[in-house]
Amino acid sequence: MISIKPRIVLASAAALLALSACNADKDAKLAAPVAKDAVVATVNGTAITTSRVDAIARQGAGSGRPDTPESRKEIIDLLTMQTVVAEEAIKKGLDKAPEVTEQIDALRQSVLANAYVRDFIKNNPVTDDMLKAEYERIKATITGTEYKARHILVEKEAEARDIIARLKKDPASFDKLAMEKSKDTGSKARGGDLGWFDLSRMVPEFRAAVAALEKGKFTQEPVKTQFGYHVILLEDSRPIEAPPFEEVKPNLAQQVQQQNLKKQLDDLKAKAKIEIVGAPGAAGSAPTAAPAAK
Repeated sequence: MISIKPRIVLASAAALLALSACNADKDAKLAAPVAKDAVVATVNGTAITTSRVDAIARQGAGSGRPDTPESRKEIIDLLTMQTVVAEEAIKKGLDKAPEVTEQIDALRQSVLANAYVRDFIKNNPVTDDMLKAEYERIKATITGTEYKARHILVEKEAEARDIIARLKKDPASFDKLAMEKSKDTGSKARGGDLGWFDLSRMVPEFRAAVAALEKGKFTQEPVKTQFGYHVILLEDSRPIEAPPFEEVKPNLAQQVQQQNLKKQLDDLKAKAKIEIVGAPGAAGSAPTAAPAAK
């Protein structure tokens, strides 16, 4: 069986989807009546709330940092210091500095963009009908054959020829010879068994040898690849089939959600009036002058 994979890369949509997923539990809580946010500390009258501490604690937990009373105390200490320093920055007028206002605007846009993505996902859920339609669409594109084979990998051609000679006398000894002779540590203990595979996973020489074999036959000549010399036994082949719907449903749901989100973002971009004046140069580099008119 093979897994159904996305046929297109949805990088920008996936990135926004990942960012919005971090706030899924928060959205669920906001959907229900919420009590007034508790205050854990104040700095010159400015409140530091439980929800702010919770958000940072969740981020830390996602990075492997335990959420403990001690870690929360550190978070509160950090937020109080940050508030004190931010107030001093405002007193000095730094909040009006162009580079600061630009960063604040960029952060605001990022927060709003993520809020839009979360809202879109919440109000445009993926239905079973959508998933089944996408499953059938991808299923129809799956073609080809997969193979079940064993191999014995050795370093020298003479070793491979000796193994072939022994197999001609006793074809049933393939498993035993693989366990004794093969240097492929991944399949040696299984008698050279490679399981079911798509030929595209194999190097060209191996691929061609398997495709030319009849079921139950082994290669009559050593197959040389970058790994050494192979003796290959083809045990079976079958048409490639899609895995059951329920098996791929979770991944499929994420894929369809990403596709829907990408379409929405592309539509928004297409409707917007966007003018690219020019790509900025690297930091510190001198601007490139336009060629003089003749």
